[in-house]
Amino acid sequence: MEDQKLLKILGNRDVLALAFGAMIGWGWVVTAGLWITEAGSLGAILAFLVGGLLVVLVGLTYAELAAALPLAGGEMFYSYSAMGRVASFVTTWAIVLGYVSVVAFEAVALPTVFEYLIPNYSVGYMYTIAGWDVTATWVGVGVIGSILIAWINYRGIKLTTVITFILTLLIVIAGVLLITGSSVSGNFENMQPLFEKGVAGILIVIIMTPFMFVGFDVIPQAAEEINLPRKRIGQLLIFSVFLAVAWYVSIIFGVSRVLSPSEIANSNLVTADAMAKAFGGSQMMGNILVLGGIGGILTSWIGFYVGGSRAIYAMAKAGMLPKSLGELHPKYKTPHKAILLIAILSTAAPLFGRPALVWLVDAGGLALVVAWFMVALSFVILRKKRPDMARPFRLSGGTSIGWIAMLMSIGVAILYMPGMPSALVWPYEWIIIFIWTILGVILYKKSMSQYGTLNSNAHMDKEIDRILKEE
Repeated sequence: MEDQKLLKILGNRDVLALAFGAMIGWGWVVTAGLWITEAGSLGAILAFLVGGLLVVLVGLTYAELAAALPLAGGEMFYSYSAMGRVASFVTTWAIVLGYVSVVAFEAVALPTVFEYLIPNYSVGYMYTIAGWDVTATWVGVGVIGSILIAWINYRGIKLTTVITFILTLLIVIAGVLLITGSSVSGNFENMQPLFEKGVAGILIVIIMTPFMFVGFDVIPQAAEEINLPRKRIGQLLIFSVFLAVAWYVSIIFGVSRVLSPSEIANSNLVTADAMAKAFGGSQMMGNILVLGGIGGILTSWIGFYVGGSRAIYAMAKAGMLPKSLGELHPKYKTPHKAILLIAILSTAAPLFGRPALVWLVDAGGLALVVAWFMVALSFVILRKKRPDMARPFRLSGGTSIGWIAMLMSIGVAILYMPGMPSALVWPYEWIIIFIWTILGVILYKKSMSQYGTLNSNAHMDKEIDRILKEE
């Protein structure tokens, strides 16, 4: 299998659409009202600027490392080169949880679209979970969507990127219409109160931001499929982050200008309702916004299948997970068994109903912050450990950005801990974290006992040496 290679075909447009499309999922449609309700209009904007600052700083460290070590599995190689195999596994397993949680989130989010487009479609009561009635049609939409997205990713990166680019254009059109309409027909009075629940409200929204911004780190996962100069990889990565920050802030501003607090509280899909009101109550315009939201669901869904499957593929190649997960499809050149594993894990998500949206956001968010901290730490260590390593996208200021990114990551991670206003919910969200940790330990120990420590290290050393010699 050593001669199997991922297809190296992604250009500028493909990479930017993949990253931006992954970051702009369904959250801006379904949870924008929650952000404003919890923190107030200006408080929500401030929370996303703080969360965005963290992601920009982490993204800068990613940009340097992705350009220096453009290998599938990204974080796995950065953290291995800096801190060794165990730290590498912890980092990559955490990022995989983040990716799988997004994929599962979209499987739960898709049925919520139909609640707006097809009222009362949810029938066939099954059971109640966390106060929410789960129905057969609701679950069916999520499961069918999950199978379709898995099939698209299974069929290859070329099909994936073409679909992602078209859907990203749909998202942009819907967002621009909302922002334009709200600027004309909205007013400042609707934005009151600017702050809600004080600092606690802002903190509650801040812990949601890592989940909303995750997606730029899909670029390092697909690095071996990018056919661009290494410096451009870093440039596109950080540009995609700035675009996402501007997007979320604009959406919050637009919604809060058009809808009053009472209208937001009574809305099931505030962004679509804001779009309709901005254009004189036009239901058609609301539906256009929902179509943009569907585009966001699909681009994010597709993007995190790419990221998650490539990370699992890289870990399996290094002997950290069962070796079969590191196989490429003979025709499509995709890590098809890794894709099927993600499909199995995420297709069950709709069975937990709409409450799973928040559980996945919070549990996945903590995992992402842990991984981002490890990448920033790797950046700092590698500046000292391998000062002569070629860095096509090199940050100025020494290691200062890495240190700030680490401190901010720690600060955000603390917000998830018990005793904080924004702590993870027991038992649902902590159970996700615990099960994933135990599963990782079992798979790691089993795989390493079969493959061997020396073989694992030799594989990663060989890959790093190969890519450095190419430069």
